[in-house]
Amino acid sequence: MSLASRLLQLLLGLFLFGIASALMIRAGIGIAPWDVLAQGISLRSGLAFGLVTNLVGIAVLLMWWPLRQRPGVGTVLNVLLIGPSAQLGLHVVPVAQGLPWQVLLFLAGLVLLAIATGLYIGARLGPGPRDGLMTGLHARSGWAIWKVRTLIEAAALAVGWSLGGNVGLGTLAFALLIGPLCGITLPLFDRRGPATPPAAAPSAD
Repeated sequence: MSLASRLLQLLLGLFLFGIASALMIRAGIGIAPWDVLAQGISLRSGLAFGLVTNLVGIAVLLMWWPLRQRPGVGTVLNVLLIGPSAQLGLHVVPVAQGLPWQVLLFLAGLVLLAIATGLYIGARLGPGPRDGLMTGLHARSGWAIWKVRTLIEAAALAVGWSLGGNVGLGTLAFALLIGPLCGITLPLFDRRGPATPPAAAPSAD
């Protein structure tokens, strides 16, 4: 793929990622761990969810420094663009009314997020800030990727829940389904060789 095509794929993936997060939030039955954290901070601080998403991304990116991780253009755009996209989605998408609509909206967001993940990772222009933190800690600690990922996700979830973020059945469904779904979308959109393992897929970048 040309650089222009990869950049376009990256931008589309990041935009859809934010919209997917908004869909799951509006479903109201539980959200991804990092969104729980951002939502909790938003509720406590009064700052918009999209802005908090950006600030959390910047904070995570700063953690790369001692781990000697190098961001790419995709990393920077990830930090800058997912927050505004999510905020746009929250302005456009109404709150789901009734459990059937809530489940439907959540599932739509979950599938869209998996597609978005495949798009932006498949562009190969740099990992998301949380992915880089995961691989950096893996390299430094020697722990298995899944252990590092679980620890990071659990910490974000615990802090976000304590701050009032929405944890529910959707959170559990996300944890169980996002890996298999990304296992489908990552090779589908990767144009340059073997896909990034599903374990490295972001939860809600």
